[in-house]
Amino acid sequence: MRTGMQRVVVGIDGSDGSQRALRWAVEEAGRRGAELEVVHVWHLPYAGGYPYFAGAIDLGVFENDARAILDRAVATVDATAVPAVEPVLVQGGAAWALVEAAKGADLLVVGSRGRGGFAGLLLGSVSQHVAAHAPCPVVVVPAEGRATPAASAAAAALL
Repeated sequence: MRTGMQRVVVGIDGSDGSQRALRWAVEEAGRRGAELEVVHVWHLPYAGGYPYFAGAIDLGVFENDARAILDRAVATVDATAVPAVEPVLVQGGAAWALVEAAKGADLLVVGSRGRGGFAGLLLGSVSQHVAAHAPCPVVVVPAEGRATPAASAAAAALL
């Protein structure tokens, strides 16, 4: 029988919001003695509508850039209180990949807004999707200045 929290998954995309979510997840995992899985999902940029583009696409370039984003994010946080930190790079759609990564996890953490195009929205499409479909509890860490006073006080205590 499992007791306590054992695995926290956090999704990052290199945005300020995802770094905030990563810091929150590191604190929570450290406090609970849980392992932390840091997931960065990448995909090929859309090249449709360009019939003159006939060259081969070197996936390695995109994957290396994604790996660099993941490595930089993990390097910016002090995770010494976390038993284990596992950086995970996944190719595909972010929402789907995070829901999959959360299988067997005790908690999934995401930022409220990432690199999407509609900055005025409270929740991004990925955070909204994972909140509705994840197989575990989800924490959506609000962007700086977007939280309610009570949420800000709670987040400040954790960050």
